[in-house]
Amino acid sequence: MSELIQLEKRGHTAIITINNPPANTWTKASLKALEETIEALNADRNIFALVVTGQGEKFFSAGADLKAFADGDIGNASVMAQAFGQAFDALVRFRGVSIAAVNGYAMGGGLECALACDIRIAEEHAQMALPEATVGLLPCAGGTQNLPWLVGEGWAKRMILCGERIKADKALSIGLMEEVVPQGAALDKALELAEMAGKQSPSSVARCKTLVMSARDGRSHDDGWRMERELFIELFSTEDQREGVNAFLEKRTPEWKNR
Repeated sequence: MSELIQLEKRGHTAIITINNPPANTWTKASLKALEETIEALNADRNIFALVVTGQGEKFFSAGADLKAFADGDIGNASVMAQAFGQAFDALVRFRGVSIAAVNGYAMGGGLECALACDIRIAEEHAQMALPEATVGLLPCAGGTQNLPWLVGEGWAKRMILCGERIKADKALSIGLMEEVVPQGAALDKALELAEMAGKQSPSSVARCKTLVMSARDGRSHDDGWRMERELFIELFSTEDQREGVNAFLEKRTPEWKNR
């Protein structure tokens, strides 16, 4: 794992810190490290939730370092686009609950990282933008796909086509962020939500997440309901299903095995 991505585990929660000051920009190495870290966390059955945040107090992440694209090299652009896509796709597909603790500026690939998480908490001083078209580029790590799903086509076009930067309170009002907290409080709030998620059956959460995300794929109403029933029945092949029901009946706290 690269030093650009720091990993800490607290109980059933993993904390990933983007650590490339001063602006926590993404590099090929840090994107690969993020992808590999998430793969390892998926294999760790003791991890139920993931919190992603940025080092320091000013930046969550400012996205890519534009110096990497200054020479106009198509080969390098292809490599970087692939690295961004694979890293953030891995984040989207993390089997547990992922929470972005947006502790400052989230620009370009920084905002796309937050968009790849299930839940986003912003500090009140945070600002967000997808300004790629301002410098002759475009969001290539899910920005054009994930942002409209959250905020609608109109606001997505304002941010992507007009390069509009928004503050945390506006992000909250349009549905880009789920909550705004005082400066310095995003990580604590994210950990609080992660702890709440940790009380749920991880086997159930993984399947619920699959179902919620499948709504983006344009499935029919009938297909969605059929998939719900199938995954509900599938839970009866897990230890967590029996543990959850019996713990409730026996009036005790369940001990999840994530299997």
